[in-house]
Amino acid sequence: MANTPIREDIVAGRNAVREALESERTPDKIYLVRGEKHGAIHAIVQDARSRKIPVEQVRREKLDALCGGVNHQGIAALVPPMTYASLDELFELAKERGEKPLFLIADHIQDPHNLGAMLRVCDAVGAHGLILPKHDACPINSTVVKASAGAALHTKIVRVTNLAACCETLKERGVWIAALEADGDDYASFDYDTPLALILGSEGRGVGRLLREKSDFCISLPMHGNVNSLNVSCATAVVLYAAERARRKP
Repeated sequence: MANTPIREDIVAGRNAVREALESERTPDKIYLVRGEKHGAIHAIVQDARSRKIPVEQVRREKLDALCGGVNHQGIAALVPPMTYASLDELFELAKERGEKPLFLIADHIQDPHNLGAMLRVCDAVGAHGLILPKHDACPINSTVVKASAGAALHTKIVRVTNLAACCETLKERGVWIAALEADGDDYASFDYDTPLALILGSEGRGVGRLLREKSDFCISLPMHGNVNSLNVSCATAVVLYAAERARRKP
């Protein structure tokens, strides 16, 4: 079961299915483990039926197979294909809110739990979107959606062929690029109150050399203990909340 591919059209888990019902990716069908009577699941099923969404009761083994080993908590949803946003849509969202653009660039993040947690932070702080590469990166699958507590269903996500070229486009449109790396300036003294895209890389490779060269700034988190870095999703939370705090000052 561990080797079963995780489908991008299946959302698993109570919170994720609940969020799917409130998102633009309205489920086509709900799968429920036969005999499951948990109160939270009952409420989700009632909501789905009120929206005329079919609910199919299946054996636990079938749901396990559909979810590719993801902990589904007895319920999953079949959702339409992921629709990715364009860069224009991210800028439009910032304009609608009357805010300076704040984007997150995920440089080849492979771990779905990390990517999900990053999306959760993006949603929490009101970032306008996340940008990731089309290749050599984790897809937005059920594990990502579940790890994001459903935020992946609400956050605008852009996939681009070339992150370096994307950075050039952003700079041409007035956005400053800041990479989070170990040898940069102190993140606490950085000016986040500007059109900004923050680049975070995976633990194994960090921010790629070319993206580092495309960046206008490099910032770092101080490390005073025995480890030399934070998990990328933790680092995302630190810098995005620093940006959120700077931007809401009167």
